[in-house]
Amino acid sequence: MRAVLQRVNRAAVLVDGEVVGQITRPGLLALVGATHDDGPAQVETVARKIAELRLFDGPGPDGDQPGHEVSVSDLGAPVLVVSQFTLYADVRKGRRPSWNQAAPGPVAEPLVEAVVAALRQRGVEVATGRFGADMRIDMEADGPVTILVEV
Repeated sequence: MRAVLQRVNRAAVLVDGEVVGQITRPGLLALVGATHDDGPAQVETVARKIAELRLFDGPGPDGDQPGHEVSVSDLGAPVLVVSQFTLYADVRKGRRPSWNQAAPGPVAEPLVEAVVAALRQRGVEVATGRFGADMRIDMEADGPVTILVEV
């Protein structure tokens, strides 16, 4: 399982011009892809990383100035989870990506949904895209903070 985490000020997913999921304050955009042999262990690890990676500046000892790094869970920040089979593109040969490593929809969809459920069980506010839809993502990145999580 792979996830690309982008720190954002806001993010929204649109399908046919309609917003289907959004976060309106600082948080993470999590693009999540699954491969054929992913299961509950990978789901739990990815959800834990999304929730607990310390990617944000937190208050310092005096409470006013940034002092240390904190996580989505520490801040109560939201996460927008979007399924992304293209994370498993193989571009080593030729000019056309191979998608053979990406899990097919019937395998991947429940895994991505399980990541969402695991995040919610941890108390994380989660918005989602629409699996299999032609999605457009509108987001404002918060600095060049992009993290690849691979388990």
